[in-house]
Amino acid sequence: MRKKTIVQTFIGLFAFAIILSGCSSNTNSNSNGSKGAESSPSASVDAASSPSASKGNKILIFGRNSDSVGLDLATTTDGESYRVAVNVLETLVVYDPTTKGVSPKLAESWTVSDDGLTYTFKLRQGIKFQDGTDFNAEAVAFNFERWMDKSNPLHNKDGFPYYESIFGGYKGDAQHAIAGITVADPYTVQFKLTKPISSFLSNLAIPNFGIASPEALKDTSRDFNKSPVGTGPFLLTDWKANDTITLANNPNYWQQGQPKLDKLIFKVIPDQNARLTALQTGEVDMIDGVNPEDVRTILQNGDLQLFDTPSLNVGYLGFNTAKAPFDNVKVREAIAGIVDKQALIDAFWAGTATPAVNAIPPVFMGYNGDIKDRTVDLDKSKQLLSEAGYPNGFKTTIWTTSASRIYMPNGEKVAQALQEQLKKINIDAQIQTLEWATYIDKLISHDTDLFLSGWISDTADPDNFLAPLFSVDNTYNFSGYKNEEVNKLLQQGQVETDSAKREQEYRDIQELLFQDAPVVPIAHAKYFVAAAKGVSGFVISPTGANESFADVDMN
Repeated sequence: MRKKTIVQTFIGLFAFAIILSGCSSNTNSNSNGSKGAESSPSASVDAASSPSASKGNKILIFGRNSDSVGLDLATTTDGESYRVAVNVLETLVVYDPTTKGVSPKLAESWTVSDDGLTYTFKLRQGIKFQDGTDFNAEAVAFNFERWMDKSNPLHNKDGFPYYESIFGGYKGDAQHAIAGITVADPYTVQFKLTKPISSFLSNLAIPNFGIASPEALKDTSRDFNKSPVGTGPFLLTDWKANDTITLANNPNYWQQGQPKLDKLIFKVIPDQNARLTALQTGEVDMIDGVNPEDVRTILQNGDLQLFDTPSLNVGYLGFNTAKAPFDNVKVREAIAGIVDKQALIDAFWAGTATPAVNAIPPVFMGYNGDIKDRTVDLDKSKQLLSEAGYPNGFKTTIWTTSASRIYMPNGEKVAQALQEQLKKINIDAQIQTLEWATYIDKLISHDTDLFLSGWISDTADPDNFLAPLFSVDNTYNFSGYKNEEVNKLLQQGQVETDSAKREQEYRDIQELLFQDAPVVPIAHAKYFVAAAKGVSGFVISPTGANESFADVDMN
């Protein structure tokens, strides 16, 4: 199906209509959707900066479990970075949880040629970047040239992993999907593709493609990763590592009446119990990483409200498939056959998640419901280990993080439970726990054995889930999995415009993944955000941590 106008949705997003029904447990919640590092007294979170002491200033403090890795989203995909950066940088189009489709943002409309190879975007006029420079077609082209051209002086030395994954490499690479970008006039930009991309519009809605100020990017005195400049409702004023990031109201924001907050402060509180206590005592106004076990407590508190939605995620146990003994599929099958998913969900997701059979959630287009999950069978697992050459088991390490994630509320406890399950087939597993940023580096470098991780999709398109996790040499393919047939099918799925053929390709991929078992999918979790009763205008997103605070208010 070709996309002709802004009111039409892209392939695959119809699934959100199912996901978002009843997305909030709170009946009173609304259903709406930087220059330098300037330090100020109000950036420090203490009693003087609490909402009750702000004396008219609307300062919202959001308690979260860990710090952002970096705010140049071209270089990172972690949720803690997304949560901040999406309020500073904006994309051409956005996923709209109200319409369940793609909505205009910096682009006000677009057309697509009949052959699906040319996308022409009309941009909004009169928008300024937070440094006072103009947003226009030249700025859009500048950002894409930075991402796609390895010879560009502003191209990241380590590349832009999400760009490479989604668009088939970089300029000059055989599979690169963007033939060129043309500035037709100051407010019209045109993308020429080398092949149809069935998820092109949904890809542009991913926060990693936020448009930054070219002048700020060219400023060699600025660390853009720490002080981004975009067109968003808030601008960064202060970042205290592993403590707070403070965003201030952008007085020149292009959407009239937004933002409603004067300041938005993200406060790191690693411990889940401490985070909930901070919300209950009024030290913070909102928290994420809610322990599923605390849901009842929050719902019973008349001063609090809870937002929840089934999230587009999976939490999984991964194998380093390039390292013995996990390079042997029988070893991976043996471990997959002893993981009691329901027991883990009951214990650590408080029963709020659903057991995962495949990596993608059931609501996705192309989900393969014909695959029946393995049952826990210790004898079969021991037999598989013996056939693999490990009749007496072996020693290994389970790597995890201390940070709670939507898909993995308590990785340390899950690791401990898996440790006990592995003992039943004579596998002696030690546990290594790292803080979030260090853990991400560890996973990317493939310096692990067994590991707990997960993925939250930015769109309802299966390509956004399966390609990063399982395509050959992708940065986020933490298991180092290599299957050329899977890779071929992933590439076909990216360009296939026949929806029936595309669904079958993704069904086939899931069959191969189930056979190869590079990961053991454990759970598809609900996403929870809790807030004080006076917070309004927050719209929870199934993509998790991608919410704009432009319309959030405080009573």
